[in-house]
Amino acid sequence: MMPAARESLLDAAYAALARRSWSAVRMVDVAVAAGVSRQTLYNEFGSKDGLARALVRREADGYLAGVDRALAGHSDLRDRLTATAEWTTSAARENALVRAMLTGCWSERLPSPTLSAVPSTSAVPAQRRADGPLPSPGDLVTLIRDRAVTVLSAPGTPRSDTTDLSRSCELAVRLALSCVAAPPGEGNVTDLVRSALHRQSG
Repeated sequence: MMPAARESLLDAAYAALARRSWSAVRMVDVAVAAGVSRQTLYNEFGSKDGLARALVRREADGYLAGVDRALAGHSDLRDRLTATAEWTTSAARENALVRAMLTGCWSERLPSPTLSAVPSTSAVPAQRRADGPLPSPGDLVTLIRDRAVTVLSAPGTPRSDTTDLSRSCELAVRLALSCVAAPPGEGNVTDLVRSALHRQSG
């Protein structure tokens, strides 16, 4: 199956989820919306749970790609970490699946795939990856922190010299997650992260 068809099916599933709860989303409707047969859908994802795992995996990958863009988009350390925090809160606000992944709070409207790997017999490499472990909130914090440290530390910097940087990165991410779970009243995530990083480096 062409990757474009897989993406079309995932787009259709995401659109269906925006309109109704996952339990009410029917595979036949997803197939029709994507313009493929129901058999093609089952060949690609195996089951409705397989489709859910693939959808969660895609949204996680999309979120992490946004983290990479935020980290690459500025030269100053604080600007990069602030941009990462801003992306995290905006992605969670706009995407219920990203919000659930970041907080661990899967509402009844959403699919609730197990985060551990499930047995996969799929011939589709992308589906075998989706059937692997899905990131927990703690996994995402670690992934973002490690990506930030890699981008922000000078090439060849010994791991032991990145402790402060690692702490700053984790602080920015955890502040962003707190703003996702409990949106700030006064100020915003930008002010919080800048203030915290300033105090830490001061």
